[in-house]
Amino acid sequence: MSVFGEVEGGAIRVTATANKAITAVEISEEFHKQADREELEELLLTAINKALTQADQVSATEMQAATKDMFGGLGGMFGQ
Repeated sequence: MSVFGEVEGGAIRVTATANKAITAVEISEEFHKQADREELEELLLTAINKALTQADQVSATEMQAATKDMFGGLGGMFGQ
């Protein structure tokens, strides 16, 4: 499963897996031409952090679903 982090309306897009592995970095050619190095580095970090946050959310949701499935058949044994 892939998640994404984007900044500047998609000018920079980072793709990661739910396991927090970065699989792609895309920077639009137009943005790259006009951005300075410091701006590019800052926005790249922001996009990476957004992708990793999405990965955390997907991972937590999947874990919650797996745990519910695992314990769902125990008939309220844990007070639920």
